[in-house]
Amino acid sequence: MANICLVCDKRPGFGQNVSHANNKTKRIFYPNVHKINFRFKGQRSIKRGAVCTKCMKSGKIEKVI
Repeated sequence: MANICLVCDKRPGFGQNVSHANNKTKRIFYPNVHKINFRFKGQRSIKRGAVCTKCMKSGKIEKVI
């Protein structure tokens, strides 16, 4: 899975781990995405794909069971 939200196009972010000695190593921040069946608000077609939890909570999509 590519860890990209289909709704808001959120992607992995990049940063650094910083130790107490101020040593820096590169790391990746992955968005919290889940594969679900969903429908955009006001549309009839059902899609299956990765959606971040922020889009689920904000009501941008409607979960289809």
